[in-house]
Amino acid sequence: MNQIVATLLIAGLLPIVCAGIAKWRAKDYDNNQPRAWMEEQDDWRARANAAQQNSFEAFPLFACGVLLALVTNTDPVVIAQTCWVFIAARILYIYFYVSNKATLRSLVWLIGLIAAIRLYLLAI
Repeated sequence: MNQIVATLLIAGLLPIVCAGIAKWRAKDYDNNQPRAWMEEQDDWRARANAAQQNSFEAFPLFACGVLLALVTNTDPVVIAQTCWVFIAARILYIYFYVSNKATLRSLVWLIGLIAAIRLYLLAI
């Protein structure tokens, strides 16, 4: 159960990690207008911001799947394994997005989506 909770925490923190990547070593970062500053960015900073937005979008599907799997008494080992696949896919997704590797990014995005959907199927 601790591993499952850990994956929920990690997934919830991934958008913050992406924001940190986007702002990393930015000498002109404007904390008074962070969204306006981000809209002016391009290249890897803009991709890190897009990964942040996608991470926020992916979290509810994952979290609800985890909770449904837990309340239906699915084997916690199977839930944890599926959760770690999701986390690994999301971390790779962020890396490939920031690195501008679109095909690999899409592939690991799909793996993460399948892992999240698997949680719902386990609950059926």
